[in-house]
Amino acid sequence: MGIATEPIGSVPRPTPLLEAMRSRAAGRISEEQFRKAEEAALQDTIARFEKTGSPVISDGEQTKPSFATYPLLGLNLAPDGVVIPFADGHTRQLPKLAAGPFRYGVHAVQFLKAAQRFAHCPVKQAVISASALSLLYPQEGLPGYSRQQFVTDLVNEARRDIRECLEAGAACVQIDFTEGRLALKLDPSGKLLESFVELNNQVLDGFGAADRAKIGVHTCPGGDQDSTHSADVDYVGLLPHLFRLKVGRFYLQLASEPDREHVLRAVRPLLPAGATLFVGVTDPISRRIETPEEVRDRVFEAAEFIPLAQLGTTDDCGFSPFADDTSTSRDTAFAKIQSRVAGTRLASETLGR
Repeated sequence: MGIATEPIGSVPRPTPLLEAMRSRAAGRISEEQFRKAEEAALQDTIARFEKTGSPVISDGEQTKPSFATYPLLGLNLAPDGVVIPFADGHTRQLPKLAAGPFRYGVHAVQFLKAAQRFAHCPVKQAVISASALSLLYPQEGLPGYSRQQFVTDLVNEARRDIRECLEAGAACVQIDFTEGRLALKLDPSGKLLESFVELNNQVLDGFGAADRAKIGVHTCPGGDQDSTHSADVDYVGLLPHLFRLKVGRFYLQLASEPDREHVLRAVRPLLPAGATLFVGVTDPISRRIETPEEVRDRVFEAAEFIPLAQLGTTDDCGFSPFADDTSTSRDTAFAKIQSRVAGTRLASETLGR
């Protein structure tokens, strides 16, 4: 069996879909026309993913507005939520809940089932973490809807989001936890991060060992418009908390780290027995396409610290976590994915996996 390799999730949307999104927002096309554009983009994405030779694929998040906000359709929201600043000066702003109860407007299983209609190989599904969505609750509270009630509803909805994907035959379910290092930046004491881990573990407590083996967590310092929100936070502060999450798979941004060996040395004593560590070997916010040989060598580097039986490869992050992020071209994203697959295969052959 070779070294496992998987994508993280998003791929830049094709130009016709981006144009359809703009036309729909302006009221220039019908819902039926928009759905046709979405389906065409999804079919093309699945076909291009499969041409890379990737043993596991995703839907490229073609029909999500973003990796984080897909559950919010139809909720009673206000626009002035948490602002997330990026290193290049741009920001993203979450909405905030204006009234309870909290329910997902869309569950991830709908994206999974749509992709499975066209796929000929296993499809994984990314879901947003409960901790990220916890930021929707306003600091000033809500009349008649306490934070405790909100957390109970959030845990139930996040658990359902994962469970439905597993029941629908997802190859695995990946929880996007890009707020991990950001939490340490916002609160260097670690209390915010600890509360995030505890909340996500409440969700995971609803699953047995067999299910947890198919559930993973992805962490990175954010990746949007070729910038990050927390790359200046040392991984060493995050890792002890990260590996307390009750999952069987960890997807770790690594290719873009300035000192990968520093991170791998910190990971080695913390990685739980039996868990798989998928190390990032391609950098989505760099436009340079890695060669298969570069990917192979990054696998060799990781294998010096991580047992081969627990080692896999991935991309550092999604290539377009927000639908309007066109900083990386679609062709570049698929070329990087193909290099990841080919380089992982080269490493497997050399290392005897």
